[in-house]
Amino acid sequence: MANKSSSKSTKRNSSVWSLNKVSMWILVAAALLYAISMVLHLVGVNATIVTALQNVAMAVMVVIVSILAWRYVRNKEAVWKVLYILCLLLVIVGIIVPLCV
Repeated sequence: MANKSSSKSTKRNSSVWSLNKVSMWILVAAALLYAISMVLHLVGVNATIVTALQNVAMAVMVVIVSILAWRYVRNKEAVWKVLYILCLLLVIVGIIVPLCV
């Protein structure tokens, strides 16, 4: 019986560590994109390129966070799923509207 429980916790810890590792490397990639965009801005490169790099970094982070949030709410009651969808829609609209205006 102890083997089943320890293998289950080992599997859970393994998946958490890999998820944590992926999250860390995504954060590093986003930080690099922001650093590159800041340097380009200081050098005087076209603002459109700088804005595009920042938007890519933000989009990557939103995708990763939305995946992690879905993993949290997928086994919860329907109200959590509705809250997830509403929040995700608000974030998407909040990203798209300033780009269009």
